[in-house]
Amino acid sequence: MKKFLLSFLCVLGGLLFGALILKLSGISPVEAYIVMWKGAFSRPSYLAYIIIRSTPLILTGLSVAFAFRTGLFNIGAEGQFIIGALSAATFGYLFHFSPWIQIPLVMVLSMFIASFYGGLAGFFKARFGVHEVISTIMLNWIALYFSNFMVNLEGLHKPNTETTEYIQQSTSITFFENWKASDAGMAWLEQHPFLNEFMRPPLNAGIFIALIAVIVIWLLLKKTSFGFKLKAVGSSIEAARYSGINVNKKMTQSMMIAGGLSGLAGATHVMGVSKNIAILAAHEGYGFDGIAVSLIGSNSPFGALIAGLFLGTLKYSGQKIQSALEAPSEVISIMIGAIIFFIAIPVIFDKPITKLAKLWEKK
Repeated sequence: MKKFLLSFLCVLGGLLFGALILKLSGISPVEAYIVMWKGAFSRPSYLAYIIIRSTPLILTGLSVAFAFRTGLFNIGAEGQFIIGALSAATFGYLFHFSPWIQIPLVMVLSMFIASFYGGLAGFFKARFGVHEVISTIMLNWIALYFSNFMVNLEGLHKPNTETTEYIQQSTSITFFENWKASDAGMAWLEQHPFLNEFMRPPLNAGIFIALIAVIVIWLLLKKTSFGFKLKAVGSSIEAARYSGINVNKKMTQSMMIAGGLSGLAGATHVMGVSKNIAILAAHEGYGFDGIAVSLIGSNSPFGALIAGLFLGTLKYSGQKIQSALEAPSEVISIMIGAIIFFIAIPVIFDKPITKLAKLWEKK
């Protein structure tokens, strides 16, 4: 209960801080938040875009949260996301199987490679004592430039562009992609206005994969001895070691699972939305946003789900205030930063949380 109240008050504090910035910019906060609300919930297509935008955030947030629960700080979710996306773009283009084989094969391979990449940080810490923050930051940059190198390879690079070739149609996890463009599909959708608009964006199976991942990680941490050992290492390395747990092995395994989750985020994004990858001038940010998702969600699987949807809504609707009110788009980043700031110093909310928790218990 206290964790929920802390997250709620931190979000509220971030929104109030964002309102202050808007006011100082000469823009009505009330008007801006009304625009954001309408920009998120007034049309079916907006809801669809929020789901699409939230899916990779849920998975990278889950990745960071899992590592946190096992005592590791996975700053490398961004690099693992890039590796997963690169793997999906590569195998999705090179393989030519039926969808029943192609989709799971590409997804599993992308997860496996990203898992190995994430596991490097765990191995470096377990074997050489290299802190995971340092190693994952370096691995992020390696992933970025390795991705750019791969995009330019002959056979994968699309001529006269800065992107890879599109993945095969059999790799796509977008719902009803061909049917929506057919005469029968267009005729049916015209008779159902809500679904016609809701299905216009590239809705895909990624959100269901993210939900399954949340449930699996929750079961792993709560209901298995393997999860208990991982959490024991996170709680106290020395106590875990004295109880007979192979601490070094568990560190590597934890980062491998975290890396696989971030890689899954990259794979679903390519297979469901972008269909290829481009040369990156800088990091895309899904992995770094995953850190915010994890912190807002109190480092729990279901918390990451809710926080991912919230952050996806905030980022998508925040774009609307720039065009409608000419407000600086950086306000949304300021809000998110303020929320993380409040989470980092929870002592601010100790008294109100304690009072609210007591009132809740009495009721």
